[in-house]
Order: sequence, then C-alpha cells, then structure tokens
Amino acid sequence: MIELILKGGLSYLLGSIMGSLTVARLTGGVDIRTLGSGNAGATNALRTQGKKLALAVLLIDLAKGWIATAGVAAWVIPGGDTAAYAALAAWSAPVCGIAVMLGHVYPIWFGFRGGKGVATLLGAVLGIKAWLLLPMILTWLAAVIAFGYVGLASILGAFALALAVTLTRSGTPLVCFGILSALLILYTHRSNLARMRAGTESRARRLWLFGTRRGPA
Repeated sequence: MIELILKGGLSYLLGSIMGSLTVARLTGGVDIRTLGSGNAGATNALRTQGKKLALAVLLIDLAKGWIATAGVAAWVIPGGDTAAYAALAAWSAPVCGIAVMLGHVYPIWFGFRGGKGVATLLGAVLGIKAWLLLPMILTWLAAVIAFGYVGLASILGAFALALAVTLTRSGTPLVCFGILSALLILYTHRSNLARMRAGTESRARRLWLFGTRRGPA
C-alpha cells in the first residue's frame, strides 16, 4: 500500500507540471488562464496562442500521463515489500493514471487551477493499454462531426473508455480507472455543459476537421 501511495503522490506532482503554464514561464509568455475560456489546456492555448504553443502544450500534457502509467507505475521501489507489490501491481497504473489527472486539474505548483484533463487522460491510457485509445478517439471524432462541440466529444470519449474496459472485462482496477476518469472529465467540463444548455458554447462546424469552422452557435 505504501508503494501505491508513493507512486500516486509522484504522479500527482508530475501532473501538476502544466504544459501551458510551464511554456509561458520559459518563454516569457502570458498565463492563458487569463485569456479565452480561462482553462490551462491545449484547446484554450490553440484558441488564444496559436498552433505551435498548443502543440507544445498537448505534447507535454500527453507525455506526463504516459510517464505516470508507463514509468512511475512500473517503478520497483528498492527495499519494498515484493509480495505486497505483486499483490497490488494491477492497481499501480490505474492509481497513477488518476493521480496524474488530478495533478493536471488541481496543480499544486499553480494554485490548484489547471486544465480539464483530456490530454493527460489520453497519455495515461497510452501507457496502460494503447488499444483503448481507439474507442476514445473514434467516439470523439464522431461526436465532433455530429454535434460540433469539442467539450461534449471529450466527455463522450471518456465514457467510451469506461464502456470499453467494462465490456472487455479488463479487470476491476481498469474498470475503476475508466469510470473515475469519465466522471472526472464530466466534472471538469461542467461549465461547457452549462454553456451548451444556454446556447453560448463555441461550436465548430460539423466537418471542421476538413478545414471549415464557425463561431459560436
């Protein structure tokens, strides 16, 4: 149990390294939490700072999710209880995945005001089982094309993960990870849902991936 707590704590601290805010500090840029939607994620970086910065943010946020579940989770702590480690091994990556997402959403280094966790979730899933990205991405694409709301697509993509691990009987640890991740993504997008209900959410053209967009609906 101590191993899980330690790995979870390290993953949380890793998640607290915000891509957008770190890049801003290194380059003398602005805190994007003061711009656009006020979110510190790649989507707001794209809308307010352009493609290059958004790509850098996306890569950092993906990388920390992957490092947590593929690296920190697999770390064998010297002098640890080998028997206990083996018994809890299946929980290691799921715990690190949730922890790194919480670090991204509530970063200790940046006043607990972070992003919405989608890119970090993708990185975490990549480190756990890469094939699980397929239902997430396909659902996200279908939702964006059908409805035009990126926030809604992100929520549905996260729930597609929860459904996939449940239907494939991936084990209790991964099922818990999938459900908790989906609920966290739903929670972090509550403002998007409120704007959708109010009719003020920014909406992309249904085929925006093919080069066309429109402003708020």
